[in-house]
Amino acid sequence: MSGFIRKTFWAAPLLALACCNLAPEYRKPTQTILPLTFKEAGPWTPTQPAAPLPSSNWWTVMQDEQLNALEERIEANSPQLAAALARYDQSRAMVRRARADFFPQIDATASAQREQTLFLQNGSYFDYRDYAAGGTVSWEPDLWGRIRNLVSAARSGAQASINDLAALRLSLQAELGDDYFQLRGLDAHIAILRQTISAYQAALELTQKRFAGGASSELDVRRASTQLTTTQSRLEQETADRALMEHAIAVLIGEEPTVFSLPPDSSMVSVPVIPVNAPSTLLQRRPDVAAAERRMAAANARIGVARAAFFPNITLGASGGSETTISTLLSAGTGVWALGPALATLAIFDGGRRFADLEATHAAYAEAAANYRQASLQAFREVEDQLALLNHLADASDRQSEAVSAAIRTNQLASIQYREGAVDYLQVVTAQTAELQAREDMITLVTRRLVAGIDLVRALGGGWQPSQPTSNGTG
Repeated sequence: MSGFIRKTFWAAPLLALACCNLAPEYRKPTQTILPLTFKEAGPWTPTQPAAPLPSSNWWTVMQDEQLNALEERIEANSPQLAAALARYDQSRAMVRRARADFFPQIDATASAQREQTLFLQNGSYFDYRDYAAGGTVSWEPDLWGRIRNLVSAARSGAQASINDLAALRLSLQAELGDDYFQLRGLDAHIAILRQTISAYQAALELTQKRFAGGASSELDVRRASTQLTTTQSRLEQETADRALMEHAIAVLIGEEPTVFSLPPDSSMVSVPVIPVNAPSTLLQRRPDVAAAERRMAAANARIGVARAAFFPNITLGASGGSETTISTLLSAGTGVWALGPALATLAIFDGGRRFADLEATHAAYAEAAANYRQASLQAFREVEDQLALLNHLADASDRQSEAVSAAIRTNQLASIQYREGAVDYLQVVTAQTAELQAREDMITLVTRRLVAGIDLVRALGGGWQPSQPTSNGTG
């Protein structure tokens, strides 16, 4: 009983020290008071209580079946997502590696040796054989929280990696949406250019007939020809741009551009109304902001690791085994064992290395905190940017629609007056150019609004759902 009391007496301080944690107490960063609504919110971007975005497959809000099919192929085929998933698997492995230090380390050894010695005096041999087997057990009590903080830093790093994966997935999905609607915008441009070329060809033929009959000059014919060939050149440029956009979409979904194609479709989907969450929930919906916060927690835990280096480590060890020696003269076996603590050497002077390491961890935490602040500011900026685009471009589309109607009517009047000989062909060229420009500007506005809708959903965090965080940095 007295032996048990003595062991308990020496073990009690170790158990008490094992509860120490030298890392600063970690508190999640909090934002200052936020407004109830975003500054740029408007009719096309209502705040709550509007219907929320889908928790998954958020792109379905755009109501485009082709886009839905393409988005689903990203998850299965994207090389960038596969690389991000591999990085997450690496971070999980690092957590398991750090956690392994909580447990004893057991090593086993074995050896066999044989020697022969020749005695020259009588020509006989001396045969010597030695067999040994043993093992050691060592365990380092986590007296200063070094191992716990290593595990905490690794776990926070893994949580940051899974949030990075979610942020990359969301970014790729949004990029695909952007490219897809830009491609559809190019399809609409190409369709209008082809219609215009047909009209310009008819106008050129009419002008040539009038020139042959003496009703028009050669100048009118040259103007009509220039108008036609310039528009044909623009058609080829738009077709080239479409090919590049199609190739970009192929790479995003992990397909070979050589075998991937999307059939032309000049129809444009309607711009949906995007519901917007309150500013107070934005930072909880952004995976990149969550990743930045987790890196703050990891940096905080590493401060505890650096502080623990100023204190000695105690390693408890035990070893045992047996050794058997067989020779022509004798045969003997022995057993050995040892048990006891070993106090690790503590550096008295290291040239300031440990102080430098501690200073570096504090600076790394300050960097992580600044990165979190920057990620938060960037999140609010991106939302406000897309809100401004959606709402102001909607008003611009209304005005542009009126401009298209006016340009079409002007072109009609100029063509009628030219046939009647009231104006020269310059008036027709001017009216035709204005109509084509107005119609192309309208397509550009619709495309920009669709892209802004995709980018707003991305800025709001898409359908990402935050995981349950740990209550403190030690996990």
